[in-house]
Amino acid sequence: MVYVCSDIHAQYDLFVKLLARINFCNNDVMYIGGDVIDKGNDSVRLMQLIMKMPNVHVIKGNHEHDFLKYYWRLMKQSPTDFNGVLKKLQGYFAFDGHLLDWDTVDFIEALPYCLQTDNFILVHAGLPIDNNNRVVSLNSVNVEYLVYDRVFKGPNLLPQTDKCVFYGHTPSNYICGEHKIIKYKRAGAIGNSISDYCKIHLDVGSWIEGNILGCFCVDNCKEYYVYEKD
Repeated sequence: MVYVCSDIHAQYDLFVKLLARINFCNNDVMYIGGDVIDKGNDSVRLMQLIMKMPNVHVIKGNHEHDFLKYYWRLMKQSPTDFNGVLKKLQGYFAFDGHLLDWDTVDFIEALPYCLQTDNFILVHAGLPIDNNNRVVSLNSVNVEYLVYDRVFKGPNLLPQTDKCVFYGHTPSNYICGEHKIIKYKRAGAIGNSISDYCKIHLDVGSWIEGNILGCFCVDNCKEYYVYEKD
């Protein structure tokens, strides 16, 4: 099975609980739409878990991008002081920064800003569209648009693209009043396959309102949720 989630925000225990909820195994694949780090207590611990899982694929969100901007600024100021730079990077994470090593930094830096498969596109915040709601070529897009955009989430914006677009960035309760995955069907679509959806909003607000994390199964279009209180 192929699963997609986003905006875990350092909720290590919730992510592990989600993997158990879906019986995630070596034959499954998980895609994560960025913002693995920050807000929760286990940014580094969670990222290092994901690094060990070859069937989990991650893109950068705005929080990874912000961390890297800080890292690049430090390296520009002290290009040969690797120990000093790492020490300051460890201080970026208040709870488990002491676990940060260069392998983890390099892993975050190498993450892509967008992923595409045969039937979906994964981006953190949104894709640029033209006046006809068609997706603009990604080759010309500034990466900061991909991680910071606040337009694509609009309920009335239905992208005209052959592939479903998965995204997060904004907790869904700000859109619909509920902590849930929001699915937008294409005009005239009556089925329940991934091709029937033009976009799917994944951020359910893992760090607010009692902590909830959800994922979407691409194969059967089912949603799965776990809660901190469970």
